[in-house]
Order: sequence, then structure tokens, then C-alpha cells
Amino acid sequence: MLLEADLPDDLNALRAMVVAAHCEIAKRDVTLAEHEDRIAGLETAGAKAEAEIARLNAIIAAFQRHRFGARSEQLDEDQLQLAFEELDAALSGVKASLDAAKNDAGTPAPRKTNRGSLPAHLERIEQVVDIEDKACACCGGDLHVIGEDVAERLDVVPATFRVLVTRRPRYGCRACEAAPVQAPAPARIVDAGLPTEALIAQVLVSKYADHLPLYRQAQIYARQGVHIDRSTLSDWVGRAAWWLTPLRDHLLAVLKRSAKLFADETTAPVLDPGRGRTKTGQLWAYARDDRPWGGSDPPAVAYRYAPDRKAERPIEHLAGFKGTLQVDGYGGYGALARRGNVALAFCWAHVRRRFYELAAAGASPVATDVLARIARLYALEADVRGQSPDQRRAARQEHSRPIVEELHRVLDTRLTQVSRKSRLAEAIRYALTRWQGLTRFLNDGRIELDSNTVERSIRPIALNRKNALFAGSDDGGEHWAVIASLIETAKLNGIDPQAWLTETLSRLAAGHRNDRLGELMPWNYSAPVA
Repeated sequence: MLLEADLPDDLNALRAMVVAAHCEIAKRDVTLAEHEDRIAGLETAGAKAEAEIARLNAIIAAFQRHRFGARSEQLDEDQLQLAFEELDAALSGVKASLDAAKNDAGTPAPRKTNRGSLPAHLERIEQVVDIEDKACACCGGDLHVIGEDVAERLDVVPATFRVLVTRRPRYGCRACEAAPVQAPAPARIVDAGLPTEALIAQVLVSKYADHLPLYRQAQIYARQGVHIDRSTLSDWVGRAAWWLTPLRDHLLAVLKRSAKLFADETTAPVLDPGRGRTKTGQLWAYARDDRPWGGSDPPAVAYRYAPDRKAERPIEHLAGFKGTLQVDGYGGYGALARRGNVALAFCWAHVRRRFYELAAAGASPVATDVLARIARLYALEADVRGQSPDQRRAARQEHSRPIVEELHRVLDTRLTQVSRKSRLAEAIRYALTRWQGLTRFLNDGRIELDSNTVERSIRPIALNRKNALFAGSDDGGEHWAVIASLIETAKLNGIDPQAWLTETLSRLAAGHRNDRLGELMPWNYSAPVA
């Protein structure tokens, strides 16, 4: 606050001071108006953003309801995932625009939450962002470091091709002119071909794990100036599959020595040149996962291709297997069970789906009641997951058996009260005709409540089918089965399939003995220490 004593005696100076004060007030008024405009703009942007976020969240909620709704069996899970990706991206875009509006208005952005550290094995490239002047602005003294902020961001170096040049000098003797001496050429998967085993492994993983068709891979390579025909890539795949077939066969043999397996099948369209269209083959999946009950055998899955879905296919594939086979409701497995060495355990998830469709329509209190009882079974299973087979069996006998027995009585009674042609009667008969297999889990702690384990192993096959459309032949279907078996088994064991394939193909080319194929199984792989 100015006092009278602070005012100048000179009139012109006083006049100048007044003008300057008016100018400062005018500037403040302009600044204030700008701030008010920014605040108003921020409020408008915030309202629009919130409305858009609410709309997108409503769409996501609708997708989620549709995903788990009455027609879940006919929904395309992968297309839904793509939809979720696009919606999440849209949400992020709206939030980014809102953050930008806040920054323009001078509102400090909220501190980002820590999402956890990046993997320790990744290379760290450090950069220091420092101040230019290290003299104190207040007193001119030297500044010293009292701490630092460290931020990590994930970077990528695009895949780079390189050429490995192998030179093999030839030596001759001037004294006797004997035959030249030369080191033998290194063994290769593709004799006299371009690719290293690492490149072949990348092609296989890109096609069968990342579901990238060969023609798209050829396009990617071409962008880096490496022009390789799709037919050449196909040749590499076929040769690699030939080398890897004994490993798949060994893997299936290992699985057949297990006491319990899962089985499922899915369609595999195959080109039929004679008719100018595709025919429907089948990929059969046989899986093991003992982790829910603490088993020591590593998880694995083996696929077999067949041109049809006949009952003799699993009989052939599982020849020698003795134990429990957990499956869906497909009747073809019955022929295998009737041979006497295999007991079938059926899937409660398939039973649930039939009643869920009825309950979701709102027309069946009986179906709603059945769903509630099955939900109690799943809740009990969650409590015993990871326990030993004996512990799981004891808990099931005490808690699950009464639920199952009461459910059987309810279904028996309701079947006599409804029309035999109704959908409810069909759902009840589906359950009752498979009751022995559905209740087998009560007496064996190694058996799961459903066959979701093998269904998860089927999903990569379905996604690859969608991207590749069809296999070129029955041989192509078998190649598909061979390579997918090994890649998916590596994934189940937490192994990088490309690193494992690179080493395995190299060892096979170098003459690894067939009687020691067990050493090459994915669960025996140890990543090299960097």
C-alpha cells in the first residue's frame, strides 16, 4: 500500500505512475479474463469428456453382458477382444484430451501411479537431463546434488536383419598334392538355404503363436528390403515341421503315460483342390495340467490332425493310455471308454451353459435354481485349488457331495414335470445321461470340475484358423498340429518359444539322438545366462 510519503513531488512523475498503475490493472484484467475463459473451456471440455467416457463405459458394459450372455457359445471371443482394445484406446484418447485441457488451463496434472518396475533383464540405456547453470540464483554459490528423480520407459529397437557369413578355408599340400582339407559345413535345418535356425524359429512363432500368416510376414520383411517369397517361407515351415515331428510324437507319448488327461477337438479347414473348396478336418488336443492339485508333471498339450471327427481318432491317438480322460459331452469318446482302460470325466461348464441360456431368457426358475447350485460347486472348488488330491477329495466329499446329490434329485423330479420336447428337458437329460462322469470328481482329487484347461489350449488354434483361413493340405494340417503342440507347451511352461525353438532346431540339425528326445522337451530348457 502506497503512503503519501511514497508519492513523487513532480507532477509528471505522478502522472506517469498513475498511467503505469492503470496499465498494470488492465493487464491483470486481461489475464483474469483469460483465466476465466480457460476455466470455462476446461469445464466444457471436462463435461464433454465425462459424457464420452460414460458413453464408452456403457458400450464396454454392454459388450461384457453380451460376452457372457445367453449366446456366449456363438460369440467370437477374439473379435470381442478387438472391440475392447478399440474402446480402451478411445477412452485413453478422451482422457489424454482432458489432460491436455487441464495443462492449458494451468492445472497441474495428477501424478501417475507407479505401475511397477520393468523386467530386470532388459538392457538399461541411461540418459541424464541436467540443468545448465549450477550456480545458485540467489547467492551465486555452487549447487550440489541432494537427490534425483529416476523414471523408466520401455523402448524398442525394431527387428534388424543381419547376414551371417561362414568361411571355410580349404588347405592343400604343395609337397604331395594330396586332396584338399576343409572343415565340414555346419549342419542346417534347410540345406544350402538362406535361413538360420533363429530365423526359422521366428517364422514359426510368428505364424503359430502370434497368428501372422506367411504372406504378411513376407510383406514385413520386404519393408526392410529383404524379399522372400511366401512359398519360400512355406518351404521353411514344412522342413521345420519334418524335423520337429519326432518331438511332438515324443510329447504325446509322455502325455499318454499320465494318469489323467484332458481332450477336446476343433475344426481345421483344409484346402480340397479336387473340389475347389475347403474340407473340414479336425485338430484333436490332448492336454495335461496338474498344477491345480500340486502335481509335479509339467503342463503340456499335444495336437493331432485328422481328416474327420470319427470316434476311432481318439482311440488311435490315445492308444496305450490308461486313466481318466476329462472331456466335453461329445459322444465319440464313449467308444474309447468302452474299451475298459479309460474313465470319462465330464465338464460341468457345458452343463451350466445349457441352463444359463434358459435362465437368461427369464422363463425358467428351475434353470436359475440349477445355476445357483452349480455356482456353489465352483465356489467350493476355488477354496480347494492348489491343495493335494486327498485334501480336495475330503473337502468334496464333505461339502460338494450333498449339493450334487440334491441336484440329482431335483433334476429327476423336474424331468417328470416338464414336456419331454422342451429345452429344459433337453438340458436336464444332457446332465443326467452323463451323471457318472460328472460326479467322478467327487472321488478323485485330481479331476477338475470342467475341461476349461484344454479349451484354453484350443483357443490359439481357433485364432490361427481365423487368420490363415485354412491349411493347404492334410500334410499342412499335420504340420500345424506338430508346431502348435511344441509352441503351446513352451508357453504353458513359461518358456520363450522362439528361444527354445532356435536352440532345439540347432541341436536337431547337429544330430541330436532320437533316443534322447526327452532332453529337448520345453520344460527341460534353460535360457542362456546373459
